[in-house]
Amino acid sequence: MRSNVNKLSCFKAYDVRGKVPDELNEDIAFNIGRAYAQIFKPKKIVIGYDVRLSSKNITDALEQGITKSGVDVVNIELCGAEQIYFAAFHLKMDGGIMVTASHNPSFYNGMKFVRERAVPISSDSGLADIEKAVIEKNFPASSSKGKIENININDDYKKHILSYIDTTSLKSFKVVSNAGNGCAGPIIDLLEKALPFNFIKLNNKPDGTFPSGVPNPLLAENRKSTESAVKKERANVGIAWDGDFDRCFFFDEKGTFIDGYYIVGLLAEHILKTNPGEKIIHDPRVVWNTIELVKKAGGVPIQSKAGHAFMKEKMRAEDAIYGGEMSAHHFFRKFSYCDSGMIPWLLVLEIMSVRDCSLSLLVEDRIKQYPSSGEINCHIKDTAVVTRNIIKKYREKAEKVDTIDGVSMEFELWRFNLRPSNTEPFIRLNVESKRDHKLMEEKTEEILEILQTM
Repeated sequence: MRSNVNKLSCFKAYDVRGKVPDELNEDIAFNIGRAYAQIFKPKKIVIGYDVRLSSKNITDALEQGITKSGVDVVNIELCGAEQIYFAAFHLKMDGGIMVTASHNPSFYNGMKFVRERAVPISSDSGLADIEKAVIEKNFPASSSKGKIENININDDYKKHILSYIDTTSLKSFKVVSNAGNGCAGPIIDLLEKALPFNFIKLNNKPDGTFPSGVPNPLLAENRKSTESAVKKERANVGIAWDGDFDRCFFFDEKGTFIDGYYIVGLLAEHILKTNPGEKIIHDPRVVWNTIELVKKAGGVPIQSKAGHAFMKEKMRAEDAIYGGEMSAHHFFRKFSYCDSGMIPWLLVLEIMSVRDCSLSLLVEDRIKQYPSSGEINCHIKDTAVVTRNIIKKYREKAEKVDTIDGVSMEFELWRFNLRPSNTEPFIRLNVESKRDHKLMEEKTEEILEILQTM
């Protein structure tokens, strides 16, 4: 807990995330359950948890806090975050809570929250109120205790996920799948029977000790096993997920990691072919490729703050058909505007099948047109000061300055976004250029040198 008694360090901008047990523990989880019930007054909510060793105990405490408040609980047990979202809208729950720390190290845990119809809860829409109630612990007495029901939603979930593609159009690709010992493995096993693919499964069994490392494919060192397997097996594609599989990551037939930025453009273009005129939501980190493809396909690009809760809120506000972040979150209107790590890879393999084209050929021209640095994390103590200094240095030559999320500064042939992380003590840098890979590299190095002096 912070020295400031009015704050809990595990409460972030759009979820709960902290070290166990110092920042998040069973007592806090119990009170979060009570606070959620007090503030949103649900009758029945769905809960589930990821594979982390602390997740079951934290979920049990959360469940007790909810039921002590007189609220019924549907527990779908071990699952991915998107299965909570699916259960919330499919089963018409009054809300949902997923116990997960996603891609963080094994000694972390956390929670993601939604209301009815899987509407997200962020600091601006109730999460700050939950934090306040947890600190004050002034919970009303309940005359009755809520009931607990354990159910399996996999059959309905599988049917819904497969509805996004035409399975008869799929080719018999060889697919390397790396679940990272998170929660994706059982879902690959579930979907496999309905698909013509030959899966080569890596780290498929859920294991909260993460014997092959924390499931975070954004880290270059965590990509090597997928890359090697694609090459060794001569696979058509590689796919990897984070711990709660709300993000999926792609490797082409050469084992090359494909930045999520270019997958956003690919999916937006594909979806707009049969849905012209629809709105597409994107984050501010890298934008030029997405904006160009969306406009060419007859769509309307709309920018949102980065972060899954903010993206969902924007998706819903704009009634957008699809949204994507370069961090590999992909959002779908049909999925109650929520993010899924299963729908995107099915769509990409459908595109590859229909176009009879490798993943590398689908994206190589776009990578040449708009080369990007990828997200670079810098450990900075005072991100506000750093941001002000960067703005001061570059403002005079910038053609456009945007502060919707950190700061984005645009010039004739390059642009960058610098934003503080919502979940970790980092400031994140992304740089892109127009058809000039060397310029992108030079400007990336230039800004990194400045950051290292601050």
